Amino acid sequence: MLPPRIRLRSWDVAPLEVALVEPFVIACGTVTRTRNALVRVEIEDDEGRRAVGLGEAATLTPVTEEDLPDAIGNLTRMGDAIGDRWIAIGAEPSDRGASTTNDEGSDARWEALTATLDQAAQGAMVSRAGAETAVLDAIARLLGAPLFALLRGGSIGEDRGLGERVTMTTDITIPIRPVETMAALAREHRAQGFSCFKVKVGRDVAHDHEAIAAIARAVPDARFRIDANGGFEAKEAIALMRELTARGVIIECFEQPCATLDLAGMAEVVRSIAAPVVADESVKHLADVRRVIEERAASGVNLKLAKSGGPLAALAIGRAAKRAGLSLMCGGMVETRVGMTAAAHVVGALGGVDFVDLDTAWLLAEDPFNGGYSAEGADYLVGGSPGLGVAPR
Repeated sequence: MLPPRIRLRSWDVAPLEVALVEPFVIACGTVTRTRNALVRVEIEDDEGRRAVGLGEAATLTPVTEEDLPDAIGNLTRMGDAIGDRWIAIGAEPSDRGASTTNDEGSDARWEALTATLDQAAQGAMVSRAGAETAVLDAIARLLGAPLFALLRGGSIGEDRGLGERVTMTTDITIPIRPVETMAALAREHRAQGFSCFKVKVGRDVAHDHEAIAAIARAVPDARFRIDANGGFEAKEAIALMRELTARGVIIECFEQPCATLDLAGMAEVVRSIAAPVVADESVKHLADVRRVIEERAASGVNLKLAKSGGPLAALAIGRAAKRAGLSLMCGGMVETRVGMTAAAHVVGALGGVDFVDLDTAWLLAEDPFNGGYSAEGADYLVGGSPGLGVAPR
């Protein structure tokens, strides 16, 4: 059973900066190292039991409004604002497996926690995501259950879900680099077991054509997920997709072809190409899902903890999108094992997604954490440990 209430015993925030193997270049910016914040919380329940949880607040300017100094300041302020007050946790249903989610996809058990974090965060969604992840990780560890078992709703059984594993296969991202470099990266990743490539585009259409063609030559069995990060006008996006299709390139989806607010352009792309169009920057909140559906501006949604404020909001968006018949992707910013594992648990709580894009931990020059997932090439699994199962090395 969930504890009826919890309170914070400690709240620690530190920079989490790790160098990348290659510069992460997308249509709107370049990253050479993570600029994230690590949140470590200790909670206590009514019976005096304590547990520690971890969360990652991942900033990626200009995609996120917050940069690392902002996240450190916001998270420190959040800890001070919450203090050691008691936070109520809603009861689980008496029937195992009964749903705790409402028609919007939100989980009623977490209303008090959500309200507390909303008030403390004051709209700083990246920081809120790190804080919420850490608290939920701590609660799951207190219960001895993997995070996905806690998140999916319904009662946690006597086995706590520890015998269950969630498996998935991720793509690997190829950033915007010289054409020869992008092809070489694809060959290296293919040798490591990756066959699906998320290729960043949107800065130079001619370069995008050449790069994708070069990757297809370097890896003949490659499958592609194209991500423009809002860098195209609709006509450019449509022309690129039509040429790639004519060349026989296998395109699984096209992510955020047009700018965040250009839903008319997104809708034009949806009408003009066969591949699913996945909204990323255009969908941060539940209201955005409804807007995208009304405008017919996407056939899929990318879930990210950092842009939506944490696992609970990402889950609600995912459930709403699923009910509307949209496909789901789950991705991240440039995160370490902490953030990638948290997102993978959201995938598990949803029962899987159509496109897994949880790869950035593979793009880092070092790994400061143990646990969370075990991986063999592009295939990895989570579960078997309480909470996230991640610990510092």
